[in-house]
Amino acid sequence: MEPRVAWWQREGVIARVLAVAGAGVTLIGVLMLLVLAAQAGFFGPVARVVAGGAISVALVAAGCRVMGRAGGRVGGLALVSTGIAGVYLDVVAVTGFYRWVPGGVGLAVALLVALAGVGLAMRWQSQPLAVGVVVGAAVLSPAVASGLMLLAFLVVLQAAGVPVQMRRDWPVLHVARTLPVVLTALGLIAIHGFEAGISGEEVAQRQGLLVAAIACAVVGITGALLTVRRRGDDITAGVTVALTALPVLAAALLFDRAISACITGVLAAALLTVGATALRPKVAARLRIPGHTSLVAALTGAVALLQTCTMATGGESRLLPTALFTVGLAFLGVAAATRTRVCAGLGVAFALLGGLVLFAIANPEILAAQSLAIRHLTGSTAAAALLGLATAALVGWTVRRLRGGTDALSTGTWIIVSVAGLYFVLVVAVSTGVTLGGTEGFLVGHGVATIIWMVAATAALFVGLRMLRTAPAVAKVYLVSGLVVVAAALAKLFLFDLATLSGLVRVAAFLAVGTLLLLTGTRYAQAFASPDRDDSTS
Repeated sequence: MEPRVAWWQREGVIARVLAVAGAGVTLIGVLMLLVLAAQAGFFGPVARVVAGGAISVALVAAGCRVMGRAGGRVGGLALVSTGIAGVYLDVVAVTGFYRWVPGGVGLAVALLVALAGVGLAMRWQSQPLAVGVVVGAAVLSPAVASGLMLLAFLVVLQAAGVPVQMRRDWPVLHVARTLPVVLTALGLIAIHGFEAGISGEEVAQRQGLLVAAIACAVVGITGALLTVRRRGDDITAGVTVALTALPVLAAALLFDRAISACITGVLAAALLTVGATALRPKVAARLRIPGHTSLVAALTGAVALLQTCTMATGGESRLLPTALFTVGLAFLGVAAATRTRVCAGLGVAFALLGGLVLFAIANPEILAAQSLAIRHLTGSTAAAALLGLATAALVGWTVRRLRGGTDALSTGTWIIVSVAGLYFVLVVAVSTGVTLGGTEGFLVGHGVATIIWMVAATAALFVGLRMLRTAPAVAKVYLVSGLVVVAAALAKLFLFDLATLSGLVRVAAFLAVGTLLLLTGTRYAQAFASPDRDDSTS
């Protein structure tokens, strides 16, 4: 058995540590030559730039020479990565700090330098070389460029890594080329988001940030899709889809709600289109987009769609639940047709959000107090509640159609849907009543809501009793839901309607509920007293 070797005695560890440290110190020295020497008045600008470039080129040449010697790979890679990063910084300084060349020219040259660096890394099959070039240039670029210029050079670094991402499974490089541009973009967007006044220059800056954010997203999403077509198991590529979409979502907040909704809407449409490929296996196989990438795109697109709903309604709470329920209906419709769990989950999520917003508008206190109901409830509230009722019904239908669903899940879902349906019916009735009839409408609305509750309970019980022999599992779902609604209708009738309603409205509510109870009880007794009933269903 060989003796255990300490970590510091292992081959190559000390060499790698020293090489990385040397690369960092050398790059800082080049940066000091380009910037700090300028601030101190040493040398002239041309001399500083030429010296920095000459040192960087010399490091690359030395690295290439060392690579050909025995044991020279570690040192050679460190020298080459330092030299190429130094050349990149030199180009950034010439463009962003000294402004000797136009931005477009500087970015083009920087792209060539970055491509040369990652190309050499591919040739030598060295992920550390590519990471060293990207990280060194990205970390030190803020010292010689700022604002939109800095962001543009980081996008160039991001784009230069796309060819490598397509051909090599180098996850560290993908993270290294994506995080700097995403974090920088988010930081700049946050800074401009807190600007008190919006001048013409500020508008131009915000537009530039939006363009840069879109460029970051296009590079990230396109690169990810091209990568997974070659290597379907590349999880990092899928993560970059979500990461590079974040700056676009943040940049949209810098503009008014109409423009913001358009920006996030386009992003949502693009991402959901990618996610929709998973719904058609033949299309997914032809495009070679794996399921994990489609899932990330769908989830990110759903977040963008949520922001679109918020921006499109202007934060107006009366309109927001309508938008959320509409999106929820769309997702649930697709889920019911394709039996896709992801679509069902997204539909339920939007339905829950819509329900929470509607509950904040029409909470129990507002529904119970006449003055508050007249003040806060409108026709738009009734319309939103109607959509919520349709969404709740579609949730119950969709859950039944999902593959692998259990009877317990269906029963639980229908009970929850029944309770939600009670609330939506109450909101529709009271909102419509106060909108059309004011004070009297409030009373009529509550009476009508109680009657509708009981009608729905009766219908559910009758359907359940009819299906006892043919589909006992489904029958039990209807029966349980119907009994829950009966209990809720009776509780409302005696605890609220008896004390609040007056005159013919109260009489009508009691007569209707009583009659329906008699009919239901009679039918229930007949069904369970039938001689050909299957006792196992009782």
